[in-house]
Order: sequence, then C-alpha cells, then structure tokens
Amino acid sequence: MATEEHKVTGERLVDRVKELVKEGNARRIIVKNAEGHTLMEIPLTMGIAGAMFLPVLVALGSIAALASHYTLIVERKDGTVTPAGEIGKS
Repeated sequence: MATEEHKVTGERLVDRVKELVKEGNARRIIVKNAEGHTLMEIPLTMGIAGAMFLPVLVALGSIAALASHYTLIVERKDGTVTPAGEIGKS
C-alpha cells in the first residue's frame, strides 16, 4: 500500500480532503498538526456517500480553525502516488 504526504494550510484542509475522497482510490486519510500529532483518521474503505461524509467535513472544519499548517497522510489502495507537481492542484 502506497502512502503520500500533502502539506496544506488550515484554510485549504477541507477542500483538499474532499479532492482526495473524490479521486476514489484513497483507503485512509490521516490529519496531523505541525508537530506531527495525529488529530483525525478517516477510514475510506467503505464507499462514503455525501450525507454520510458531512459530519467528517464539519469536524475537519473545526480542526482547520485551530492551526495554520497540517499534513495529510494518504494511504492508497491501488499503489498509485500523486506526482509531487500535482499535489494541491485543483
């Protein structure tokens, strides 16, 4: 299983998680603060529908307000890793 890290700002945290979920090949997303402490783990092994994912997005919004820099650790189920130049592009 491949993993990758995405450095994001607090204001971009929720949008980037939404993008990663839309891609559809992430197995789990871990949100860490600037000190490296895990704040949230989001398992994506089951298909997540929009309404079921809403509470997670609300929690992420609350976390995003607490600090300015986060790291997203993304575990991919198919072994693909986003090229460095593509990270954070919308």
